[in-house]
Amino acid sequence: MQSLSMIEDWPVPNAAAAVVRADGAVLGEHGPQQHLFPLASVTKLLTAYATLVAVEEGVFDLDDPAGPEGSTVRHLLAHTSGLAFDEHKVMAAPGNRRLYSNAGFEVLAAALAEASGIEFGRYAAEAVFEPLGMRSTLINTAHRSPAGAGGLSTVADLALFAAELQAPKLLDPSTVAAATREVAFPGTSGVLPGFGHRRPNDWGLGFEIRGEKAPHWTGTANSPATFGHFGQSGTFLWVDPVAGIACIALTDRDFGPWAAEVWPQLSDAVLNETR
Repeated sequence: MQSLSMIEDWPVPNAAAAVVRADGAVLGEHGPQQHLFPLASVTKLLTAYATLVAVEEGVFDLDDPAGPEGSTVRHLLAHTSGLAFDEHKVMAAPGNRRLYSNAGFEVLAAALAEASGIEFGRYAAEAVFEPLGMRSTLINTAHRSPAGAGGLSTVADLALFAAELQAPKLLDPSTVAAATREVAFPGTSGVLPGFGHRRPNDWGLGFEIRGEKAPHWTGTANSPATFGHFGQSGTFLWVDPVAGIACIALTDRDFGPWAAEVWPQLSDAVLNETR
């Protein structure tokens, strides 16, 4: 795909990208597909998926208590537990505000580990990475956060994950649809990191839902049904179910104005090329 060559002009030391069709076929790739990148908050997609596997396996339920008083696994996944961004401090009652929270995902991973009796990084590997053949992916929770800093992966591995998101084999398709297409706690407003306050700030269960947010890190051509996540390490993964494709881009430069400019341009070019 010619559009992916746009990453050569990005102001980053290293970049790699790929586009994956709904049937799992890789339509295009550019850059070092096996290069290991820090994922930052794209890790949350992997953490959320492992959590959903745990729910289907009966480890715990979405509405089981977890986190602050009144909060549940569902609240933690949807960033509505009331926990602060990077502190284990309650800022609001559960369900009232979309407070994007790394701390909430740390609590989520700890709750899964306690309920399963398996360290979270190991659970994620056994539940998601190994079955999908994601051999280079890991979430290191020993000294890092399952909300972001602990995640490492490659574009090649995330292409396998993107295929799973579009045609689930590890989860019932209805579970994935509920997590990625149904807004959890509809109407909730809050800050979309890097882009300011949004009313509403739509989110599923671990997956940001684009909706009508503007400006946004995806393209203007992306449908409102687009879901995914971006990371502060200069990474993103989105799935547009209307277009029937997913796009992954990993870099090793922190998110900033450069990313807010070039990411939507790449997304629009990819969508235009695959129409």
